[in-house]
Formats: sequence, C-alpha cells, structure tokens
Amino acid sequence: MELHLQRTYFSRGTNGILKLEDSILCFTIELPWRDNGRGLSCIPEGKYSLEKRYSPRLKDHLQVEHVPGRTLILIHPANNALTELKGCIAPVSNLTGEGTGDGSKAAFGLVRRLVYKTIQAGERVWLVID
Repeated sequence: MELHLQRTYFSRGTNGILKLEDSILCFTIELPWRDNGRGLSCIPEGKYSLEKRYSPRLKDHLQVEHVPGRTLILIHPANNALTELKGCIAPVSNLTGEGTGDGSKAAFGLVRRLVYKTIQAGERVWLVID
C-alpha cells in the first residue's frame, strides 16, 4: 500500500494532504523545510516505509524508516508543528494555518488503524512525499 503526501511549504510550517489512491485520508502538519536540520525541519521528499512503533508517552504510533540523516521520525498526533513536533508528521482533521491544524487525535487514529491493519495482513506500507 502507498500513501501519498502532497505538501505545501510555508515559512512557519508545512501543510499536506495525505491520500490513499485518489481519496483524501486527512491533512498533515510538519515543521517548515530547513535543509533537513535535525529537530528543525520536515524530512526530505522521497519514498519511505512505515512501521508500527510503541512508546509509553505516545502509545501506538508509526515510524518513518530510513530518512537520510535522521532518526526517530514519527507519525503521531499534534496540532501545532512549531511547538509540538521535532521533525515528525502529524495528521490533522482540518488545517487552521501554516503548520497548524485541529482534530489530530481523530485523524491520527484513522491513519494508524489503516496502516496497522495493512501491516498485520503482511503487506508493506509506503509513504511517498512529493
């Protein structure tokens, strides 16, 4: 399965539309592009595999694998990229500004369920960012 993330870059954040085939799943927020700086930037465009991950703080979430020059790039809930993200991707239900949105827990739940179900069925999940 391939999820496609179409981005729009702004000075205060990066907004995206996450799609499965031609259907919009949700929107996304990320940090602005700052030359892939660790903790400062969204990740480079490319194709990445997604894996299930668990931590006591975030519980079940997703990890974006093999990002050049970066580690622990996650997909998890957040509504403000500048104050809540350090390079990760946050699904949101609605975009409210540059790198901001609302309804992140609901949007993340939708993405997590879809990806976990696909992985549990033995299929690989890819995130294509352009």
